[in-house]
Amino acid sequence: MSAIIKTGRTPKTASLLPLLSDTNLERPLVSSAGRYISARDFLRDVRAVAAQLPNGKYAVNLCEDRYRFLVSFCAVTVVGQTNLLPSSRVKQAIDDVMQAYPSSYALSERVCDESPPRHFVLPELPRHGIFEQEMPSIAADHVVAIGFTSGSTGQPKANPKLWRSVCASSARNAALLGAVDTACNIVATVPPQHMYGLEMSVLLPLRSRATIDVDQPFFPADIARALEKIDAPRVLVTTPFHLRALLHARVAMPAIDAIVSATAPLDADIARAAEKVYSTRVIEVFGSTETCVIAHRRAALDEPWKLYDGVSLRPQPDGTLVEAAYFSEPTLLQDIVELLPDERFVLRGRNSDLLDIAGKRASLGDLNHRLLAIPGVTDGVMFTLDPDQKGMQRLAALVVAKNLSESDIVAWLRSAIDPVFLPRVVRLVDTLPRNATGKLPREALIAALRG
Repeated sequence: MSAIIKTGRTPKTASLLPLLSDTNLERPLVSSAGRYISARDFLRDVRAVAAQLPNGKYAVNLCEDRYRFLVSFCAVTVVGQTNLLPSSRVKQAIDDVMQAYPSSYALSERVCDESPPRHFVLPELPRHGIFEQEMPSIAADHVVAIGFTSGSTGQPKANPKLWRSVCASSARNAALLGAVDTACNIVATVPPQHMYGLEMSVLLPLRSRATIDVDQPFFPADIARALEKIDAPRVLVTTPFHLRALLHARVAMPAIDAIVSATAPLDADIARAAEKVYSTRVIEVFGSTETCVIAHRRAALDEPWKLYDGVSLRPQPDGTLVEAAYFSEPTLLQDIVELLPDERFVLRGRNSDLLDIAGKRASLGDLNHRLLAIPGVTDGVMFTLDPDQKGMQRLAALVVAKNLSESDIVAWLRSAIDPVFLPRVVRLVDTLPRNATGKLPREALIAALRG
């Protein structure tokens, strides 16, 4: 675990920013089963939870229900504590974070099967009463959350988020979706704990006029039903995996003003198909746990990325340095970029995605693109195996394809890629071991390959 980021109450002389940017407390902030929760009632719930939180500097926020996560996230923040967001909900990941931050407690909406030490269960939210106090304000330099990513050593790396930084980033997200002056209703297929989900389903409603639905639909029919329950204009926050599944299922959808995609590269053909089928615009956003969203593009047009205002890039030998006035410090990403005029850039891959086998080079992203282009393949991934005894790196593939054999897939790949990059093992599976954000952790891929 990397060094602890010191947080706590910021001196009273520090500048303050309100919890909600919209002062209209009667506006709908959250929708649940077709019912709207006003900003006023939301603030009442935040105040009620904040009054009962344990003492401590950090809260490991394990709430699964989106509304309770939102309420507890804000309650932790307004009392001057910091939300800890482990990269996984497995016991070991939670234990590692709590050991690294001794003055922490765990928080969830229910008793867990293996409750961590100092486990606080959210109280029942009040069903009556109104919020009549002043709008809570947060010190601009308060660390409201720490997200964790896997560092180069494989150990979780802490990424602190200042309130002023997430407010600035959220303002740009809101402007991108037109949610600054105009209300919109959002359905998100991603969980609130993940940085993309946090930005688009927790911070965005706080810092714009957007309303978030509490559901986290997974299957295409559930996504369609969730969108039908909310009013227009609708925004779907999702992933390439969910978007591919929607198109494959051919479910009827209500009018959608915009579809937002992140967590993995979005194929331009998928984006174009979605724009045509749903008569909408597909916006792909680019960012990381370290930086939050910093750029966007229309993937259907296969256009370069456009940086958010105030963000700049500087290519480095080992990646790209990202700078912004609202960052606490410049951040190095592993992505390789080519800079273009007018604050635009093209992604050229990640250091970790570049393969060098037998003196030949390829991008793992390009290989996966060719795998998914095989007719009959509905999902699939190529990934690296551990080097063999001679130090040679090999690839493996997990593929979802009902009417193809493993030899069929190899034959298709043989006609599309250099033989040195053909997967050593191809295994047909019913589903890929995706996590809640649609990503494929390498350890889960290895386990599925061993099957």
